[in-house]
Amino acid sequence: MRKAAKIALAAVGAPVLLLLLCFVNHQIRLAQEDGLFTPLGTMVEVDGHQMSVYTQGAGAQALVFLSGSGTSSPILDFKALYSLLSGDYTIAVPERFGYGFSDVAGLPRDLDTVLEQTRAALEKAGLAPPYVLCPHSMSGLEALYWAQQYPEEVRAIIGLDMSVPAAYDGMAISAPLLRLLQFGGAVGLTRFIPGLSDSAAIQSGALSREEEAVCRAVFYRRTMTGDMVNEALCAKENAGRVARGGAPDVPILMFCSDGSGGTGFSKEDWRAVQSAFANSAPSADILYLDCGHYVHDCEPQRLAAEINNFLNG
Repeated sequence: MRKAAKIALAAVGAPVLLLLLCFVNHQIRLAQEDGLFTPLGTMVEVDGHQMSVYTQGAGAQALVFLSGSGTSSPILDFKALYSLLSGDYTIAVPERFGYGFSDVAGLPRDLDTVLEQTRAALEKAGLAPPYVLCPHSMSGLEALYWAQQYPEEVRAIIGLDMSVPAAYDGMAISAPLLRLLQFGGAVGLTRFIPGLSDSAAIQSGALSREEEAVCRAVFYRRTMTGDMVNEALCAKENAGRVARGGAPDVPILMFCSDGSGGTGFSKEDWRAVQSAFANSAPSADILYLDCGHYVHDCEPQRLAAEINNFLNG
């Protein structure tokens, strides 16, 4: 009996001890990285919390980049593309709560709340509509809803492999799995997975060595935050709301990937969903790319040229 009890105690105690050591290491490393976690843009107050908005350039037209689900550092994630456009346009990257340098706020993640927070942040950062919205992945829902609710504020939508409502029809979203991933990020297990912090932005080669260090520091603070998890859990409901509003009557340019690197779809299924939406929209063009989901990091030169053609056409 004593031997069995010791074995049971060891079986329970060893993982707990390892998690504790992992958490302590994580806290030490976070303290060491504090100097890197300095906002790159302007911090504005929205709903009682601090929200980050990065701006660059001084063009008459503002391009608003909206990040996909779970992209820890939106400002640096989009740099490969917006650095090629900032000479002709004003670039804006609002970071939703739970992302980048914005607070983890614990506020509702329904589309109305998220959209009003983004609009308020842009206004407080001194940016006035109409905007050209450039959503990646899940933020396609926010961009489409924006055009449905405030068509006068949206000049056009440029979808960077953006999600459309039908993409969520058969998607299974596991709350336990998301909470487990949240726990892993909170205790620092992410630090022991080789290459996990090497985001598409880092792999693009567009970041300096210092920016790569900042990107990793943000990653370890903003991996599966509570806001990201709640946002994912609201995705199907949000998609249904956008679907009921139909495709908005604004010019849309869609860049469509091969489905790899984060969509969860095969190439054929992803392109079928994207093309079906483009065909249903009053004014939409779609370009197919032979690259992964983070199209703005994979083919920034081509995207920049096509965006210029689209907006000047």
